[in-house]
Amino acid sequence: MALSERDIDRIIEMAWEDRTPFDAILSQFGISESQVIKIMRREMKRSSFKMWRERVQGRKTKHASKRGDDVNRFKCTRQRNISNNKVSKR
Repeated sequence: MALSERDIDRIIEMAWEDRTPFDAILSQFGISESQVIKIMRREMKRSSFKMWRERVQGRKTKHASKRGDDVNRFKCTRQRNISNNKVSKR
C-alpha cells in the first residue's frame, strides 16, 4: 500500500498525539503499530524519534487493550470538530 505524503503527515500527527491509540491509525490507514514505528523512525530526526518512543512505550492511552472499558472513542470529548483541515467556527 502506497501512502501519500499527506497520509504520512497525518499518521505522524496521530502517532505524536498522546490520546490517539495505534488502533485508530490501524482502522483509518490499515497501518499496524510496528509499521507506524518504522514510518516515525524514517521520517523523524533521530532525537525526536527517541523522545517519542520513550514517551509512548507502554502508555495506556496509545494501546486500546490497556485502556479502561469506559474509554470507547478515539477522539477527546474536548477536541473541536475539524472539516477539510479548517477548524469549524461557531
